[in-house]
Amino acid sequence: MRRLSGVVCVLALTGLAKADDKPNPTGTWIYTVEVGGQTVDVTIKLKLDGDKLTGAVVINGMEKEIEDGKYKDGAVSFKEIRMMMGSNKKITIKYSGKVKGDILKCKREVDRDGQITSSEFEAKRSKD
Repeated sequence: MRRLSGVVCVLALTGLAKADDKPNPTGTWIYTVEVGGQTVDVTIKLKLDGDKLTGAVVINGMEKEIEDGKYKDGAVSFKEIRMMMGSNKKITIKYSGKVKGDILKCKREVDRDGQITSSEFEAKRSKD
């Protein structure tokens, strides 16, 4: 009987651990992208508060707040708007993807003057 109650206890605790094991976008995510023939490190800082996703994207030390952040069932989406260097033209970058453990698999769509380019990337959650 003791053995059975021990097994039941272990199964119950395992079930609780799995229930809390939901994907969570909160954290710092890092990936590398190629821009104009150069590789650039990109840091995405995300914070989930209820169902509201906030944060920022950091490229070359320049931090930009995200807009329209959404998160549901492991899926994230948000955008950032940057100004082109030396002009007043906007660049809109839309992100959409899925959180799986410490990996964020995303699609990135860049809109420059109506010209849209897209790429996919995997960002890793920083342990810091």
